[in-house]
Amino acid sequence: MRILYGGTFDPVHNGHLAVADAAAARLASDVFMLPSADPPLRAPPGASATQRAAMLDLAIVGHPHLHVDRRELQRAGPSYTVDTLLAIRAEIGDDAPLAWLLGADAFAGLPRWHRWCEMFALAHLIVAVRPGHASDGTDAALRAATAGRWRDDPAQLARTAAGCLFRLDLPLRPEAASDVRDRLARGARWQEDLPPAVAAWIGAQRLYGCRPAPPPKP
Repeated sequence: MRILYGGTFDPVHNGHLAVADAAAARLASDVFMLPSADPPLRAPPGASATQRAAMLDLAIVGHPHLHVDRRELQRAGPSYTVDTLLAIRAEIGDDAPLAWLLGADAFAGLPRWHRWCEMFALAHLIVAVRPGHASDGTDAALRAATAGRWRDDPAQLARTAAGCLFRLDLPLRPEAASDVRDRLARGARWQEDLPPAVAAWIGAQRLYGCRPAPPPKP
């Protein structure tokens, strides 16, 4: 099964890698991370699409089951997930198992996505859930569309092409891209939340208003 993990990755941090690694291990599959060029439901990213993809290349070194897929950077217009899934379905055929990995917050907002109901015919959904968070959302349309689709055994996803939902439980992690960007702009400590190669590259490129951070407290 191929697992796709989309997002702005602005910047990619250790939490993103933890989600991708957990999905790869739990479902015994490679994970392809897709940076979005023009995310339609959020403010423009702080780094360019090319820069965010370059940071992903650095981040996945040493993670053999993770890969970077640049297809959304090569397509004009908004980065709609349904268009990405349609393109990949055209490449791999109708019968190959395919899954889209997303966080619980993104899943709860799925009814805001472009042609979201079509996604269930194109791929499984893997919902990464942190402790204390629900995985089924509160939107009535979402509950109706996902009723009966949840599976407990990841092997069930590998036996069908699309249409199932799987809850991926994760340990609580502190990283958030918005917090990293804020600390970067303020000159506060931020490096610990990112892979070292990514942190070094951000410093060299002076991204996100990067200023020299204060030394760690003794």
